[in-house]
Amino acid sequence: MDLVGAGTRLLAPVVALLFAFGIFAAVLGVEGTNATDAFSQMFEYAALPDSQVDILNRATFYYLAAVAVAFGFRMGLFNIGVDGQYRLATLMAAALGSASFIGWLPGVLRIILMVIVAMVVGAAWAAIAGLLRATRGVSEVISTIMLNAVAGGLVAFLNTTDHWGTRPEGSNAVSTPLLPKDSWLPNLPLIGGTEAGVFAFSVVAVIVGVGYWFLLERTRFGFDLRATGYSPTVAAASGVDAKRMVVWTMVISGAIAGLVGLPQLFGESHAFTDSVGGIGFTGIAIALLGRSRPVGMALGALLWAFLDRSSLILDLADIPREIVVIMQGSTVLAVVVAYELAKRLSRRMQRRRVGGLVETSQKEQPA
Repeated sequence: MDLVGAGTRLLAPVVALLFAFGIFAAVLGVEGTNATDAFSQMFEYAALPDSQVDILNRATFYYLAAVAVAFGFRMGLFNIGVDGQYRLATLMAAALGSASFIGWLPGVLRIILMVIVAMVVGAAWAAIAGLLRATRGVSEVISTIMLNAVAGGLVAFLNTTDHWGTRPEGSNAVSTPLLPKDSWLPNLPLIGGTEAGVFAFSVVAVIVGVGYWFLLERTRFGFDLRATGYSPTVAAASGVDAKRMVVWTMVISGAIAGLVGLPQLFGESHAFTDSVGGIGFTGIAIALLGRSRPVGMALGALLWAFLDRSSLILDLADIPREIVVIMQGSTVLAVVVAYELAKRLSRRMQRRRVGGLVETSQKEQPA
């Protein structure tokens, strides 16, 4: 076991976080604010029961978005289209769940149907980019960006009072009709001292994380996917259909992306609203932060959710909450650089160790 390499990889995120906190403190210093006081207020606010619930709930959909992005990362694909995939999937699921023609379905079956529809819609939308990459060589970065714009237009078109949207009296907000109450998922009372509960869909997020690890690390499909990501030429020479892997990777990534909006739909809003969106790009940052590993992404999602929630207290202290955005960006940048430096350092130390072993072996050989 390479203890030195493992040590450098574990040390890298710690150093990167310290660097990001240093930048945060420096910006606060320029603003004339004591960084220690600001951090103290953030941690105290995050420790409140309501804040703990909110952090766990935010981390749930952040984690799902990160897993969707990471699935593509493991094969060298950059699925920037998670935002469009989950917005369109959430709209379709919400519209179907509130439709009168399935009102006869029991709530449990309706929830299952909505989850399946969301995954199918997300998978189908991502499959377009996969097919373009496999058949025409179109970069998935370009195609998913364009598909985000198309999905945004479709959502804006369909979520109107002329189509699937409704506008409550006295409100300018447009949303799909509320889901029947038997299609709401009860929140889990995991945190004491508050009436708020953790999204029940967080259980699904945990299952997705475990499934992600098992599929990639313990199955032939996962081995082929990772091998294709490392070297498509070598994988093809060993019998792996690289084009087929591209399509399937995007399909599975899109299916996971389709789940991103469901925690809020089932546990909080119970309807699709115009505020849905933006989580997909956060998922990219968290996937980079966690190096596309299930536990790493979970910790990254919790960190991101903590920063989002604790930033609310900064407004009350007359500190620009945008400073937290600077810290989030600095954290991702610092972690990416630190991991790359750690990888290079580990390789250099391995070369030296191998070179030393070869030299020792040559000296021990009889003349």
